[in-house]
Amino acid sequence: MITIIEKLVAIIVGSFLLAIGINGFLVPYHLIDGGIIGIALILHYFFDYQTGICMFILSVPLGIYAWLYERIYVYTSVPGLVCSSLMIDFLSPLQSTFDVPIYFSVLMGGTLIGIGIGLMLRNETSTGGTELLAKFISNATSINIAIVIFIIDGIIVGAGSFTLGAQSFLFSCFTILIVGIITSLMELPAEQPT
Repeated sequence: MITIIEKLVAIIVGSFLLAIGINGFLVPYHLIDGGIIGIALILHYFFDYQTGICMFILSVPLGIYAWLYERIYVYTSVPGLVCSSLMIDFLSPLQSTFDVPIYFSVLMGGTLIGIGIGLMLRNETSTGGTELLAKFISNATSINIAIVIFIIDGIIVGAGSFTLGAQSFLFSCFTILIVGIITSLMELPAEQPT
């Protein structure tokens, strides 16, 4: 049984890692993640909207659906959504902090985002958005949630490819692959002591 304290720690640490991954490593190269975060990043790049606020607003329809049909997910995702949205905007000064090659940005950004999302999912919470949609699909189909997230992310990046240059599109695909792998590894059950 996961305690409220464990969930709270997972939300704070996961949101912090997610915000560092996005601001420190994706934004400097105009890379996107998939799902709601990817859409929020596209809005940030083109209209200079704050990524966290966009992420929150874009997640509202899924929150309404969850409230109507899967209310338990509202209680487990709203705190993560609020914390991660605030953390992303609060840590936006990191966008000009790291001066690293794009390959390193892809690796670090994807890893940090994957650990952040995976940590929250492992502790039965999330940032809402894509994770919430993926949870609904995963429960209905028994497909691993990380695979569902990967598919949704691929669709979003594919749809947003016209807004990216070829290099950003390619590296965004690698970022999503890394996020999916790390999230999947974080979702693996912990070994029980014998």
